[in-house]
Amino acid sequence: MKTLLLASTALVATAGIAAAEVSISGYAEIGIIGGDKYATDQWHTDIDVTFAMTGESDGGLAFGASVDLDENGAFGNTTQGGETYFLSYGGLRLDMGDTDGALDAVMKEVNLAGASIADDETSHAGFNANSGLDGQFDGQIARVSYSAAGFAAHMSAEIDDTGAQDPIWGLGVRYSTDFGGASLGIGVGFQTQEDIADLVGVSLDVAMANGFSAGINYTQADIEGGPDDATHMGIGVGYTMNALSIGVNYGEYDDWAVGGIGDSSGWGLAATYDLGGGLAAHLGYGYSDDGNDNTSDSYSLGLSMSF
Repeated sequence: MKTLLLASTALVATAGIAAAEVSISGYAEIGIIGGDKYATDQWHTDIDVTFAMTGESDGGLAFGASVDLDENGAFGNTTQGGETYFLSYGGLRLDMGDTDGALDAVMKEVNLAGASIADDETSHAGFNANSGLDGQFDGQIARVSYSAAGFAAHMSAEIDDTGAQDPIWGLGVRYSTDFGGASLGIGVGFQTQEDIADLVGVSLDVAMANGFSAGINYTQADIEGGPDDATHMGIGVGYTMNALSIGVNYGEYDDWAVGGIGDSSGWGLAATYDLGGGLAAHLGYGYSDDGNDNTSDSYSLGLSMSF
């Protein structure tokens, strides 16, 4: 494996591409997971390798691509993960592939600090990753953005390759600023697919110099053939000091017909302790209520390794 990577690196280095860079990074997890969500407590292992390539043209146009290889088991069972591509010039940028739509790009998720090896804090029934209608087709999204003076504007589209359905369009604006030792972010986004749904979302987040952070997001959906006032609300707080990061979040859906979620809620907790050198300890817990008197929980405990 090492020989293959070295040979690949040497090939790129001698390809004669000016200002090109290729990097390889990795991430691995080991631990135990359990709770009502699973049939039994079980071991957890995961490994992820990312290849990233960047370059710049003679005219100053930056470009790049990355591929994420995620495997479970042996390298012989490796599956291809997300592929992303970009072009940028000054504040203007084009992203394509496995990237966020405009709504997701401008809204802040409420898992603000800490992380678990099994994503307990983001997989409970009340969590919304703000992805809106992303991934309804093949997940290939094109997003154009422009950033200047703290503002970032985004426009995105995802197309049905079969031509059977209308495209998914997205628009969003985000503003970020610093004041009095704190950073503030505000995002407003819109996403629509004709005859399917219209989504409007807003998020507000703040991170303070003392290590505390807080965020809230709210989304309303007008769903074709369903409720016209489906909503989601999420709120989270976090604290980071030295090697320790802890975050807690809560969320709830009301009449959310997209994906058949309906009424549901949940909360999650994650804690990370940085042991140095790329090694970290993780603890996570998630609790879900599907709105029909069915509840479940999950937990995880383990280590992560960054390379």
